Amino acid sequence: MRQIDFTPFRRSTIGFDRLFDLLEASARHSASENYPPFNLERVAEDRYRITLAVAGFKPDEIDVTAQQNLLLVAGRKKEEGENQGSYLHLGIANRSFERRFELADFIRVENAGLSDGLLTIELVREVPEAMKPRKIAVNGAPALRAIDGGDTTANAA
Repeated sequence: MRQIDFTPFRRSTIGFDRLFDLLEASARHSASENYPPFNLERVAEDRYRITLAVAGFKPDEIDVTAQQNLLLVAGRKKEEGENQGSYLHLGIANRSFERRFELADFIRVENAGLSDGLLTIELVREVPEAMKPRKIAVNGAPALRAIDGGDTTANAA
């Protein structure tokens, strides 16, 4: 795996530390960390949905934890007894997992649900009123009125 060094960019930027941390963390992830597969979609301008394929997991085996700027989804399979039979081929993934999603500021988890082997997590971006852009009225001198040029004979002399 190729390591990317962001040090030259860190020296010439201010306030982008979190961005570079995210890029470096993404570069460190190995191929084995792609389980379970997921979709990330924008539902509306300020609404998002994460869908994870977690077939075989029950709701009590999945934990969804929201922290500041981090969403942690973990699935813990209970140990099965040894009398489950002898598999000739075991191709269905049935292992514990942990997925981390970095969240932008003001992203809040609205709800989570499990249906047909898909875990769906709804997210919403709620910017506080004090942080929203606001229109500032520009005050100035009253507009000048045009001078009526009705007497053109005085200018001709």
